[in-house]
Amino acid sequence: MSLLIRPYGPGDSLEVLTALLRRAYAPLAELGFRYLTARQRPETTAARIENASCFLGFLEGRLVASITLSPPERTRGCPWYDRPDVGCFGQFGVEPELQRQGIGSRMLAHLEAQARARGTAELALDTAESAEHLIRYYRKHGYRLVGHADWRPITNYRSVVMSKPLAPPSEP
Repeated sequence: MSLLIRPYGPGDSLEVLTALLRRAYAPLAELGFRYLTARQRPETTAARIENASCFLGFLEGRLVASITLSPPERTRGCPWYDRPDVGCFGQFGVEPELQRQGIGSRMLAHLEAQARARGTAELALDTAESAEHLIRYYRKHGYRLVGHADWRPITNYRSVVMSKPLAPPSEP
């Protein structure tokens, strides 16, 4: 499976990206979680990637994954995100029928490499405290619990904040 990962660009459709994200988050919505990404409109997608780096994953020309990196100077809202060395990611989604095939892991590895190359010391995320399967996924990828955040009324849950230290890029 040859996954092409590239930055979001001017020729990419916000509507297609938003539809992918909503499909990817639909199973979480069915479990009762009110993730913003599960119901956002293209205008919200645009606002969330405006000051961030959005990466898209394609299989045979079809958009199948997305992840967005916010640099440390753009993270805020909870004590961990307010640190000057912490970047964060979000809008992380893979087409539902292609999940559990390594696409998400490859997208995450790409994002971590991008953050590391930009000098980000820690890469963080937040997810629903009771979304145990997502917490296990991130733990498997080296993320640890560092705190909590509460985004209600945007969401209907308390979030765990997880973070991973990023080693500096190795010298050639």
